[in-house]
Amino acid sequence: MTLQNQTSTGADIVGSSPGKHRGPGPDVMAVDTLDGDKVLSADGDDLGKIKDIMLDVRSGRVAYAVLSSGGFLGIGDKLLAIPWSALTLDIDRKCFLLDMPTQSVKNAPGFDKDHWPSMADPTWATSIHQFYGREPYWGKHDWRSDEFGAGDLEPGSSDAPEAGGVKL
Repeated sequence: MTLQNQTSTGADIVGSSPGKHRGPGPDVMAVDTLDGDKVLSADGDDLGKIKDIMLDVRSGRVAYAVLSSGGFLGIGDKLLAIPWSALTLDIDRKCFLLDMPTQSVKNAPGFDKDHWPSMADPTWATSIHQFYGREPYWGKHDWRSDEFGAGDLEPGSSDAPEAGGVKL
């Protein structure tokens, strides 16, 4: 079950008529609508549910989905930070797909609700992306160091880039 676009920085979407919906979803959705969504492995096994969506505040990108796996009623569950680009939203089944076998996910580095890792630590983040076979989202096209230098513009600056003759 190879579903992923390995160069994507976001989650892929599969199912009937993606992009033809009116209103929110599936291309743009409120984060709270994804809370509790099921995640299935490449084997079709239920791996757990989305507990949180982690936002990289500086870049404005979704960094990770935190998966709650195992345990009972939130007690004894293992939390996994899964790179957002490793997930595929299946709009027909109303769940996420992770293109990894169940056994690999069981061996994934995890944490518990009282001992979260420092997700901004580049060493930790790189190792997580490597485990899931994904290029880090802050790679070549990091908006913090974007080639236009737009992050350095003053608000209301007349030096803003133009698109099609229209000042952005």
